[in-house]
Amino acid sequence: MNIFKKLMTAVLAFGLAASLNAFAADEAPDVLVKRISQDVLDTAKSDKDIQHGNQKKVLDLVNAKILPYVDFQRMTQLAAGPAWRNTTPDQQKQLTEQFRDLLVFTYSGAISSIKDQKLQFQPLRMDAGATDGVEVRSQVLQPRGEPIQLNYRLEKIDGGWKIYDLNVLGAWLVETYKGNFAAEISKGGVDGLIKTLGDKNKKLADAAAKSAK
Repeated sequence: MNIFKKLMTAVLAFGLAASLNAFAADEAPDVLVKRISQDVLDTAKSDKDIQHGNQKKVLDLVNAKILPYVDFQRMTQLAAGPAWRNTTPDQQKQLTEQFRDLLVFTYSGAISSIKDQKLQFQPLRMDAGATDGVEVRSQVLQPRGEPIQLNYRLEKIDGGWKIYDLNVLGAWLVETYKGNFAAEISKGGVDGLIKTLGDKNKKLADAAAKSAK
C-alpha cells in the first residue's frame, strides 16, 4: 500500500473534529480522538456535497476541524530529522507550512471517499502523568475486508492534547516521510525540500481548482 492509500485510510479516523469552544483541557487523549473522529465521519457521511467531492467544503472541513488538533511543527521537525537543527526560523516556518498544506490536500482528497466505515478503539494504556508519546490505538472496520490498524501519538501542550504522528498498518507517518525528506535535503538542502513541497502543493491546488469548476 503506497503512502497516498495509507493516508486515505488514515483520514477515516484522523478526521479530528469538534468546536474549539467544546474542547476540554482535562479530556483524556483517547476520549478526544474518539469524539472528534466520530464527528468528522458523521459530517462527511451526511453532507452530499462532500460525498460528491466538493473541494471547497472538504477543505473548509479540514481547516476548521482537523488543523486545530495537530501539532504540525512537531511533525515536521521529526520528519526533517537532524537537518532541522541547522535550519533558520524562517526555513522552519516555510517547511512546516508546506508540509501542512501537503497533508491538508491529501486529507481533503480522501474525505469524500468516506462511506460506511466505522471505528473501534482499544482501551488506553497510559502512565500516570504522561504528557508525550501517548498512543491511542484503534482500527477501521470496513463493510468488506479486514480491519485496518490505525494508531495515534499525542502530546500535551498548554493543557490540551495534540496529535503529531499516526501509524497505518504498522508504518508511522513521520518515518515514511523522513526518508523522502532526507533524499530531497541531500540533493538541494532544506530550501530544495521547501521548493519541492511547494511545487507539489501548487499542482494539487491547481487540480482542486479544476475539479471545482
